[in-house]
Amino acid sequence: MPKPYPREFRDDVVRIAREREPGVTVEQIAKDFGVHPMTLFKWLRQADIDAGTKPGVSGSESAELREARKRIKLLEQENEVLR
Repeated sequence: MPKPYPREFRDDVVRIAREREPGVTVEQIAKDFGVHPMTLFKWLRQADIDAGTKPGVSGSESAELREARKRIKLLEQENEVLR
């Protein structure tokens, strides 16, 4: 699995894609930065969700859910041991 791109890089590419001039496509921007166009589309969609302009699970909520699920799993394992 490839290493994830740094957060600063993703934010910069999304900002540039949003501020692009007429006639410049998202595909061209993705190619210029060496990312797959679908990856950039996903970043744009997630940025909209994080900004609250589209419904969905934001990045911070997603991290909270992962942590909560880990904690629940650990507690279930501890509960199982106590039985």
